[in-house]
Amino acid sequence: MLSQVLSASTFGIEAFIVKVETHIEQALFAFTIVGLPDSSVKESRERVNAAIKNSGFKFPNKKITVNLAPADIKKEGSQFDLPIAIGILSATEQIQSDILDQFIILGELALDGTLRPIHGALPIAISAKNSGLKGIILPKENAKEAAIVSEIEVYPMSSLSEVVNFLNGEHQLLNPFKIDLNEIFNQESKYTVDFSDVKGQENVKRALEIAAAGGHNVIMIGPPGSGKTMLAKRLPTILPPMTLDEALETTKIHSVAGLLPPDTALVATRPFRAPHHTISDSALVGGGTIPRPGEISLAHHGVLFLDELPEFNRNVLEVLRQPLEDKKVTISRTKMTVEYPANFMLVCAMNPCPCGNLGNPYQQCTCTPSQIQKYMGKISGPLLDRIDIHIEVPTVKYSELASKTTGETSAQIRERVVRAREIQLRRFKGRKNLFKNADMQTREIREFCRIDAEGENILKNAITKLGLSARAYDKILKVARTIADLAGSENIKPEHLSEAIQYRSLDRNLWGITP
Repeated sequence: MLSQVLSASTFGIEAFIVKVETHIEQALFAFTIVGLPDSSVKESRERVNAAIKNSGFKFPNKKITVNLAPADIKKEGSQFDLPIAIGILSATEQIQSDILDQFIILGELALDGTLRPIHGALPIAISAKNSGLKGIILPKENAKEAAIVSEIEVYPMSSLSEVVNFLNGEHQLLNPFKIDLNEIFNQESKYTVDFSDVKGQENVKRALEIAAAGGHNVIMIGPPGSGKTMLAKRLPTILPPMTLDEALETTKIHSVAGLLPPDTALVATRPFRAPHHTISDSALVGGGTIPRPGEISLAHHGVLFLDELPEFNRNVLEVLRQPLEDKKVTISRTKMTVEYPANFMLVCAMNPCPCGNLGNPYQQCTCTPSQIQKYMGKISGPLLDRIDIHIEVPTVKYSELASKTTGETSAQIRERVVRAREIQLRRFKGRKNLFKNADMQTREIREFCRIDAEGENILKNAITKLGLSARAYDKILKVARTIADLAGSENIKPEHLSEAIQYRSLDRNLWGITP
């Protein structure tokens, strides 16, 4: 007795079809799963056995061999429970259906036969569509996510018996599950925080507006309680709205990682990830025996916020260097190499000294110059080189905290950011991997960031008199280009350069770092 059921598994953020082949023969009872299954797949033997019996079907007391093809690729996850159960029931003729080769079947089985949600429904639905299959059968909690993919039928199920009835033609569920993608996208693309919540800190808001307009990485330096975290959390609200393609790619990553909430169709707001400073390097960039996306990939198309930056382990921070340049991360293992996208804005926050009170007019700093230099020196030059904007965040005055007036809303700031981004898209049209000012390399800086003689003098004085490092030169020009775009100016003017120079605090000698 032999049957074949189609299922699927994920590899990175993509999916591939898995054929679940079931062979049953008259022999001593044995239940074997082959095809490089991991522990969670092997354990499905017990779940499938109990689910079939508790659903009122007969479990064969014979030798059962299940092969997951292709057999040379590692399989993981509990989504193979349902297809294995369907394969056994089909091989024992308890299911008589001619549509098994038209559907991908997925689902984790509870011992009573009910279905539980799985990971990676969206990339699997895309794979089903690309393979020319008719549809997908999966737990009802994953229905919205899979239904994002058009031109494929999605049938949500709640139990093994319901799936069997459907395949045998006894179920009255004739219409596949549908959603209005545009309506879902509009409903989900709303933020719960707003820049109008922030009291004072107008100079920091301005710096974050510039960062959002040009896609620049930012570091904020200020005493505890000055609002660094509050400001960082609101940065995604002023970034350009996500496009549908960006939302789909972000949803695929969160789906594969198992972080998409049940009954959620789409991640339509820009992600904000804030890992604790005790995080490991593999948790940050991704890893594991079978690689999973890390925090930098979960922040794709959004913001990665590193609070208390000097408290992170040095090796953790150093692994950020390559993803910041390449906008992707490649994780290599002995038998596989997985690539995850990692196009994010890096936002960091730190105290100006170990005690946090350097420059605080209300508290005395107790740190020695050597302690301050050692503290600031925890941030390596190569990492600092990839951060365009350094902004000092002062303590908020009581008059500002008690003020009843509110600042600009995120929507108002976002309008200016979007206009600046549109200017940049027109400027870089036709250039590969160049979409915003932060993406510019030396050649593009020379072409698009030309300055006049007065600007040259300002920049020369900044480099020589303020103690700015050589690495600051290109960064100042890129930030000045963004400031000019926000102002609607075709050329970089002296006032744009002067403002950009203010955002290089960590390059100055007063911070205890030798440029």
